[in-house]
Amino acid sequence: MAEQHRGDRPERAILERISAMVSDERTLRELLSEGRMDSETEQARLDSLERELDQCWDLLRQRRAKTDAGGDPGEAKVRSSETVEGYES
Repeated sequence: MAEQHRGDRPERAILERISAMVSDERTLRELLSEGRMDSETEQARLDSLERELDQCWDLLRQRRAKTDAGGDPGEAKVRSSETVEGYES
């Protein structure tokens, strides 16, 4: 049981980061709709956010898969955005 609790903190931090990025995404869209940001800038920032979000979700999936397989979730590593973006859903 203690093993499971140790893995909870990093996963919670990943989920909090994901939540913050989703909030940032909403803010960017609001700024665009209010005319306080141009669409080119918005798109560049959204692209960056989406790549980082994909990396966070990938890290979370790796951690959960390692836990489910009886491994150490701490061995999961952030993969490059190129690697993660290359996966098919």
